[in-house]
Amino acid sequence: MIKKEIFSMKQKGQFLVNFIIRAILGMGLIFFANQFLAQEQIAIKVGFNAISFLASGFLGLPGVAMLYGIVSLPIL
Repeated sequence: MIKKEIFSMKQKGQFLVNFIIRAILGMGLIFFANQFLAQEQIAIKVGFNAISFLASGFLGLPGVAMLYGIVSLPIL
């Protein structure tokens, strides 16, 4: 019984660490992509907010791509 609880806590810790790493890297990618797009004078900008943080944390790179897809939808 105790081994299951320890294993469960270890999994939760790994999930939290992975989430934070993906979220930080995703927000960094959003920052640099916004800078690049502004330099090229392309009017697409994803904001820094809780939704961006959660999307990049849970989904990683596909989450960041999804955010840019949603923002660029009106241009189509």
